[in-house]
Amino acid sequence: MNTENQAYAKIDEVAAQFAIEGRLKEKSPYGNGHINDTFLLIFELSDCSQKRYILQRMNHSIFKNPQQLMENVVNVTEYLRKIISSQGGDPERETLNVVKTRKGDNYYVDDTQNYWRVFLFIENTICMEQVESSKDFYDSAVAFGHFQKMLAEYPAEKLYETIPNFHNTPSRFQHFQKTVQEDKLGRAASAKEEIEFALAREQDTSVLTDLLQEGKLPLRVTHNDTKLNNILFDADTKKALCIIDLDTVMPGLSHYDFGDSIRFGASTGAEDETDLSKIELDLTLFEAFVKGYLEGCDGSLTSLEIETLPMGAKLMTYECGIRFLADYLEGDIYFKIHRDGHNLDRARTQFKLVADMEKKWDEMASIINKYK
Repeated sequence: MNTENQAYAKIDEVAAQFAIEGRLKEKSPYGNGHINDTFLLIFELSDCSQKRYILQRMNHSIFKNPQQLMENVVNVTEYLRKIISSQGGDPERETLNVVKTRKGDNYYVDDTQNYWRVFLFIENTICMEQVESSKDFYDSAVAFGHFQKMLAEYPAEKLYETIPNFHNTPSRFQHFQKTVQEDKLGRAASAKEEIEFALAREQDTSVLTDLLQEGKLPLRVTHNDTKLNNILFDADTKKALCIIDLDTVMPGLSHYDFGDSIRFGASTGAEDETDLSKIELDLTLFEAFVKGYLEGCDGSLTSLEIETLPMGAKLMTYECGIRFLADYLEGDIYFKIHRDGHNLDRARTQFKLVADMEKKWDEMASIINKYK
């Protein structure tokens, strides 16, 4: 029995532990996430109406401390509920809502030491897997910028690091150096050009973290996984409605969220494209995101934050590249692969995108200046 089937077999027992009214009528796997096991539950109420919920078994092999993770999620979403309500919004649709257990806990631990949580299902929404137009990208930028704006006054230092050093580029670089030096599988020779590319940019790795340590950049609440599919859009209006997947909400820099979005959404090719001639930075999409992100942030970023946003795009792309390359050198132990050399191909696309950003650096800066 695979892990998802094992989780499915526990649903009735687990669901009964949560403060949910009615009778569990239907249960089914939901979504296409790769980290947690996710299920849709449908409960029938006494008046024969139905209410839906999302049940997840948390992956505690990746998130080592589910208690701290859930404390982050609950504290941030409760804070957002207050902000959304004060602005006349609907907090049951515009942020995640954690359903507590019958004992009042944020999660439930079963007899096999697996951790479970429940969210209200947000009705009449859709999720997009990839950018289909500059408007989609602009809308996502406004949403992530608004998320940043709403949390601008939240004490970021009180959040736990659910994955320590997740976007600490100097730390990622040190790990990469170690994998190159050890070269356990003898793969470094097949990636000589990529290794040289990465090593040549060592000085860039600490640009943002140095500014943070010097007090020149503020510590922010950051999402850290700002892909388009982590936004729910209203099915009728197609407007961005709710930021989801808050497991990686941590203290960080605004550059992390901006940069990861650009890396993911403004590239002209797939993350594992083998024809590198297809990979470049789409400046039209870059501009759409800059415009939307700064509109969403609505004056909450400092001048230096805005000026250094291009470095966020470059470093998040570079960081992802060295993570792919390190995983290739270590034997593909972290990222799932579907062919030989898959992680090396991924690293090459990221480095090609970095190189193109360097060529277009003045144009990127000009776009930033246009909207700051």
